[in-house]
Amino acid sequence: MYFVCRWREESPFSKRVVTVPDTTVLDWFRRGWGHDDPQGWIESELGEDVYGLDSIFDEAQERHLPRPETVDELRDLLKEHLWVEGDDDGTFIRLGEHALRVRTDDDEVDLAYYFVDEAAAASSPDRLAYLLHDSWPLPADAAASGAVFEHGAPVRTVHIAPPGPESVFSVRLSWDPSDTDTNLDLAGALVFPGLTLPGFAADLRAADATDTRLWPPDARLLRALIAPDEVNVGVALERYVRLPGYDPSPANLDRVLAHDEIHREMLEMMTPEPSVGSLIRSDPHLVQVARYIDDFFGFDQWFLFDTRWAAANQDLARSLLRYAAHWDPYDGMPSE
Repeated sequence: MYFVCRWREESPFSKRVVTVPDTTVLDWFRRGWGHDDPQGWIESELGEDVYGLDSIFDEAQERHLPRPETVDELRDLLKEHLWVEGDDDGTFIRLGEHALRVRTDDDEVDLAYYFVDEAAAASSPDRLAYLLHDSWPLPADAAASGAVFEHGAPVRTVHIAPPGPESVFSVRLSWDPSDTDTNLDLAGALVFPGLTLPGFAADLRAADATDTRLWPPDARLLRALIAPDEVNVGVALERYVRLPGYDPSPANLDRVLAHDEIHREMLEMMTPEPSVGSLIRSDPHLVQVARYIDDFFGFDQWFLFDTRWAAANQDLARSLLRYAAHWDPYDGMPSE
């Protein structure tokens, strides 16, 4: 079985993926029930502390709660005794037969953690593949021209080219998103129909400045990072890793500026070198960046890929797009 903590982890993907020997979620909780040192046991099992998870085991000790015998019993115990922040409507603890999903916050950022058994991982790779992936970088293989990819995930469309069979997708995962309230309430990936990643930089740069005022913030930021006459969008993301922390970007101010002018403003706020630890990999149909922010936030991520990469890595692509749209990978399914 897998455990994943989506948080300020010291990993390029900002998540910790651990395997535990139990077959089911119920088995794991039953094994830890009544343990003398819940926090120490969790750290030894899951690599580090998990914010708030020890509360259910502490309550079990203090209240002499019976060990759960069924998933339904465990669900009731978790909803009654597991401590989570901000769960006003009782939807932040979601337990099915094969997976537990929990959302909370640490007073600084939102976080989520998951227990996923092997049956769930095998039956829903289009929802779980990226969540369970823990090695940098993502594979870069791509399909040939003419490949087809149906994403089936919530995305936001940016039209800058005539419709066509291929598209470019942009997924930026940030602790300080500029278009939503919290880092787990992300607005979804961007899709640019009719384009491929080779040549994408020129297409963005050529867009009319007046039209770009209506673009989502990430699209405006990416365009501003592209230098005049640049054709490789990977170089633009090399500039992204030189942006300091989460200072407001001049690209997202409500102004109409020529591309060259906004690009000069972006250059002025960049550091001479990327933060130590930042990672970037640029391939013809996938560019991926893990930008190191600081010791507190760790990393954020930006992925640019097109239909050809997605067609060759369909489960990873679909699950990554879902990861950018909702904290629960099973959102929208009647049950897991």
